[in-house]
Amino acid sequence: MDLQSTVTAFPRATPIDGLDRAWTWRLNPVLNFAGALAVLRLGDSLIDLKRRQFHGPQVALPDSFEAEWTGDPQARKADFASDYPGAPMLSRGLVDRVGQERLERAGRLVPVRTPGPESDDYALYVVEPLVDCVDSRRSAQPKKATGEMRKTVFRPEAVPAELPAFRVPQFPVAVCWTGWMRDLLGEILGGDLEARLLWSPEPSAAPHPDPWGL
Repeated sequence: MDLQSTVTAFPRATPIDGLDRAWTWRLNPVLNFAGALAVLRLGDSLIDLKRRQFHGPQVALPDSFEAEWTGDPQARKADFASDYPGAPMLSRGLVDRVGQERLERAGRLVPVRTPGPESDDYALYVVEPLVDCVDSRRSAQPKKATGEMRKTVFRPEAVPAELPAFRVPQFPVAVCWTGWMRDLLGEILGGDLEARLLWSPEPSAAPHPDPWGL
């Protein structure tokens, strides 16, 4: 599959009855074949994050997460810097442009430590809301190990469209982004952001065939 068939270039479909805010997306940095962007990968601290996502707030979060840059050392560092769907890492500049208070409506920003004498200024966005909004009868069967669903259908009235992001109980280690936040991030990041449609109330909008794949 080539890059153009993988990347959604922020289409502006016509909304129905204001439900465009309920569209849900997976977001990650664009990783093209030229290696134009460097991304961050969590180390062992990813285990701590997953335990929190599976078991809830009774599992304490660390004060910071450790991550390393991957890809071409000469590549430009992505502002939306993680390609793992459950651990979005944002630069301080991106947080400031989006608005920290806006992001914190759905979670917290935990500092990320990177190697070197001076750590890069990034934060892991820990999305907390776990929302029961999946139509299980029309969605694909979740995978046993992770809960990943190749096809996810949401109940429109239950999607928390006022939030920037949320998670679902069937697949708690992945972040779903709402339509308005996807639009805002797309306006800021432009071609550096890939958006894969998970679901839309608009029948003519086709979800990505493999939304959680690399």
